[in-house]
This record gives sequence, structure tokens and C-alpha cells, in this order.
Amino acid sequence: MRFSLDTEQREFGRTLARLLAASDAPAAARAWARGEYGPGRALCQRLGDAGVFALAVPEKHGGCGPLPVEIAVAFEELGHHAVPGPLVETVAAAILLGRLGGVGAAEEWLPRVSTGHALLSLAAPASDGYALDAETADAVVVAGETEVRLWRGACGAAGPEPADGNARACGVAGGQEPLDAVIGGGPGAGSSLDPVRRLSRPPRGGEPLAHGPAARAAVEEATLWAAFATAAQALGVGQALLDRSVEYARQRRQFGVAIGSFQAVKHRLADVLIGLEFARPLVYGAAVALAAAPERAAADVAAAKVAAGEAGYAAARAALQVHGAIGYTAEYDLSLWIGRARALRCAWGTPGECRRRVLTEPFHK
Repeated sequence: MRFSLDTEQREFGRTLARLLAASDAPAAARAWARGEYGPGRALCQRLGDAGVFALAVPEKHGGCGPLPVEIAVAFEELGHHAVPGPLVETVAAAILLGRLGGVGAAEEWLPRVSTGHALLSLAAPASDGYALDAETADAVVVAGETEVRLWRGACGAAGPEPADGNARACGVAGGQEPLDAVIGGGPGAGSSLDPVRRLSRPPRGGEPLAHGPAARAAVEEATLWAAFATAAQALGVGQALLDRSVEYARQRRQFGVAIGSFQAVKHRLADVLIGLEFARPLVYGAAVALAAAPERAAADVAAAKVAAGEAGYAAARAALQVHGAIGYTAEYDLSLWIGRARALRCAWGTPGECRRRVLTEPFHK
């Protein structure tokens, strides 16, 4: 089967690529790692203006989704440009709230997510109960096996966004203690393999949203979409690492010639390219499966996740070998993608978990 994007989808990807190239996303990622969220929040707002988050929000809440193929296009570009923030989690939480439908939280949060005025994080069993960037999220959806709750972040109040885009500058709504005040610097906080990503374990409590079979179904669907968006993001990260490695191999000279002329380097980069090219149709095949029947897309998404995650990780290892010692330095921008590739490989489903699902779940037909 051949998966080919239509003209509008390709133009959407090119538009995002131009927007992100002009926004200096690596600088925003470095600021995010230092706890300076303003540039990253401003970039997420521009992504919202471009319609990225609306792709996951139902039309009745101001979006145009869910549109899995377009989400794959968007997240491949987000990975390619190392955009920081809980982007996958915002999409997954939007899917969860949209599935719950009538709850007040959907009415309150989804229109804001659609326009990029709110970022959400998601803690679920598939993430071992950790939420990404909870301290700067406007709200965190905490999903258990049979219940869903919501913690408001420091920007949890509906209304105008802060001028500097920094979540810490917001006030607190409804008398609830903000999540960043509960977990900030506490024992539940920590860093992932990617220093730009900060993981936190939300405490018990929060606003109850749903429980029982409806909650379980919504959490399962949100987890599936999180794994899918992570796969697309890993694909973009791997492509960025390959592009940078090829460019460096053309410029770096040894023994009077470019190292890209060495057969060992050519073969290593060719292996990376093959891995990415094999992963890409699996990612877009999973998008087609999600569009047709999300309830039967688990194996397709798992196959895409393991293929893209392993391809991105292989690209990171090859990039380190091609770049040599400079590839290990945190000051060199390559480190942003290397750390991201390592983290995304296991986020929302380890390779082992995904392989087990491929073996036990039926594929979409």
C-alpha cells in the first residue's frame, strides 16, 4: 500500500516547517530546559494559530478533528525542529476530554486548546503516572484505570493569557492550590533522558471528571493517540539527526577528504535512512487506521511506535559516531535531538511493550 499526502497536507507541512525554521525552536528548547517557558509558550501559541492543536479537538468545541494524518504531518515537523513542551500530551488530553464529551471540563478547556491558549499534560498508567511539564501546563489530566481527574496549573483560570506567556505568572482559579505549587521541586519531580523534558508525578486529588467504563474507554483511546503522536515526533527527530549527520559528513575532512566519502560512514547513514523510510509508512498507516476505526488500531499504532522509536534512536547513535566528540557536548544543538530520540523511544510505550501488542492485537484491515 502506498501512502501519499494530498496537496493540502503537503502544504500544511511546508508551512509549519517555514514557521518553525523562522522561530528558532532550538533556542526556545534551551530556554525551556532552564525553566524559562516564555519563548516556548509563545511558539506554542503560534502553532495554535496555525491550527496544530485544533487537529485533535472536535468541531463542536472549536476544532476540526480529530485528523490523524494531519497530526502525523504536524508532529513530524515538531520533532524535526525540537519544539519543547507537552505537545503530545496536549493532543492526547484533548482526545480524552473530547471522548468524555459532556463533562464541563471539555467545554472549558477544548476551545482554549484549539486556539493554542492552553497546554495540557496527561498522567496515565501508560506513562507510569508521570506527567510531562506539569509545572508549566495550564492543567493536568490525571487518568487512572477507571477514573479521570483534573488538576489546574498556575494558568488554570479561563481568561486572558499572561503577556509573557510564562505559566508561572498566572493567577490561581477557584481556590484550588495550583499543581506547580504542590509538586514544584518535590520528590515527585525529576528529569527524563531529555533535559528539556521534566517529569512529575501528580498527587492524589483534583477535580473528578469521570469514572467507570466511560473513563476507561477514554483513557485507552487517549493513550493510543499519545503513542501515535510520539511515533510521528520520533520520526521527525530521526530525520533531523540524519540531515545534520549528512551535512556534517560532507563538511568534516580527514586525510584530506570529506568523511562522507568513507564507505563505513556511507553505510551507517544508509542504514539510518532505511530505518526511517521503513518507519514512515507504518506511521501513516497507523494514521489511516485511526481515522477508520480507532478501536481496532492498537496494533497499527504499536508497530508505528516501535519502528519510529527505534529508527530515531538508531539515528541518534549514528549521529554521535559521525560527529565524534563534538556530538557529546551539551552546547552543540545536536544534543537536543539526541536526548529527545532517547526519551521518545520509551515514552508512551517501550519497544518491548509495543512488540507484545503487535503480537497480540489484530491489525486494522
